[in-house]
Amino acid sequence: MQSTYTYPRFTYRQSDEQRDGKPQLHPVVIIGAGPIGLTAALECAARGLPVVVLDDNDTVSIGSRAVCYAQRPLEIWDRLGVARRMVDKGVSWQVGKVFFEDRQVYRFDLQPEAGHKMPAMINLQQYYLEQYMVEACQAHPLIELRWKHKVLNLKQDDHCATLSLETPDGFYHTQAQWIIACDGANSDTRRMVGAAFSGQFFQDRFLIADVIMKAGFPAERWFWFDPPFHRGQSVLLHKQCDNIWRIDFQLGWDADPEEEKKPEKVIPRIQAMLGKDVEFELEWVSVYQFACRRIDNMRYQRVLFAGDAAHQVSPFGARGANTGVQDIDNLVWKLKLVIDGHAPVSFIDSYHEERAWAADDNLRQSTRSTDFITPKSPVSKLLRDAVLSLAETEAFARTLVNSGRLSTPTPYRDSSLNTPDSAFFSAHMAPGTPCADAPILREGRPGWLLEELGEGFTILVFAAEAPDLVIDVPGVEVRIKTIAAPGSGADLIDLEGLAARRYAARAGSTYLIRPDQHVAARWHQADAAAIMAAVARCVCHCVA
Repeated sequence: MQSTYTYPRFTYRQSDEQRDGKPQLHPVVIIGAGPIGLTAALECAARGLPVVVLDDNDTVSIGSRAVCYAQRPLEIWDRLGVARRMVDKGVSWQVGKVFFEDRQVYRFDLQPEAGHKMPAMINLQQYYLEQYMVEACQAHPLIELRWKHKVLNLKQDDHCATLSLETPDGFYHTQAQWIIACDGANSDTRRMVGAAFSGQFFQDRFLIADVIMKAGFPAERWFWFDPPFHRGQSVLLHKQCDNIWRIDFQLGWDADPEEEKKPEKVIPRIQAMLGKDVEFELEWVSVYQFACRRIDNMRYQRVLFAGDAAHQVSPFGARGANTGVQDIDNLVWKLKLVIDGHAPVSFIDSYHEERAWAADDNLRQSTRSTDFITPKSPVSKLLRDAVLSLAETEAFARTLVNSGRLSTPTPYRDSSLNTPDSAFFSAHMAPGTPCADAPILREGRPGWLLEELGEGFTILVFAAEAPDLVIDVPGVEVRIKTIAAPGSGADLIDLEGLAARRYAARAGSTYLIRPDQHVAARWHQADAAAIMAAVARCVCHCVA
């Protein structure tokens, strides 16, 4: 098989504590240097937390693996300074098409409205994603990457966790106030703390083929049910960079994984799809079975689980890595407040509260997608095929088509950190919802609203002048920013009126935005006492 990518090798080095034999206490240690662990490192460093990353390998992931990255994770990575490189290299797309047998029955647009900095989706091989983040980590003075470091054991008490590590030079110990475990679906860390990881395995298998070819297909997501070239099964087609196309073939539970990976089995499937005259080469082939599972608690004393170590979903819908990035977005600002002593340790429990809720939402969506793609009975298949036939002409049926509901952020609508609305508001941007972006002007220069949010708590006031507010919550950074129409003296100019529309704002509307760019509270008029109570509730589960 041909490869279009040269895998880097990262240098193993002894740490000072390994040479001295004296364990050091680190604020945060991250286990796993995949997309989630590297995001955690960059997020910790961005918030001023020194961090050590441990990985038992010395390169990026082999094969394209996760390839679809949604708008919200891209917005998070943009705040961390790495998204632009990803977007420039990746293939941006927003249109998907669903086919039944030999005809198109449904088309959707993930971003029908313009005015967002980040695209709805990009396709980018995971090895590029990891490479870009590793290079960003290497350039940051607060991040130490330790390659070829395998965690053998960990013990913890109320003050710290002690890790036993194996390296090419032998064994040593290190300590952490907090551990973020990002070591994947087969997490050793999960086993070490005795965490349960339960759910459902699906009895189906899928073949991934990364194919190098120059093809005229558009940069769209195409999904076939029962196509003429692969009868009785489904097929998914995605474009990646470097003229690589991802093709997923449903195989069925009885397929032999080792046999199906052989080129003499893969090539005829692709030729049946593309035609025997189309020239292509295989870059990477894999067969997978998937599960929908979740850890019983995302916090085990001083160990916090994120990404596939905490939850596992089907690949249809691109919910794996995208969900894990949002785990980190939720976690690290809370960890920073706790480590700095500005919030109680119990505040960390809100991480499980909010992200377990999101994981369960993703598990539900993923299970529904799988049930539609793989009907469990003849009656289910009959109903599925009827929906697909009706979708060609009937709008109501299109809402039932499920080729993998694509990743969108889960609002924390019932979070204990939210301050409920005290007056009637539109459903837009309710407490717990991630903030929508919009084009703005700042000091005469074009920019984006999300670029102004996320360093700490932000009070966003839709007014031409700053209200007379004194906000003082000990240990919590709170900024006040105004936004209004062109011609006003506001800090931010709502260039096209999109911010006001997306936030259902009127004159005086006030939003309290969390450091992870989620709405914590909102009012029709700014009130200092109400704002301080909302900040206190958001940080320590109590109302001042």
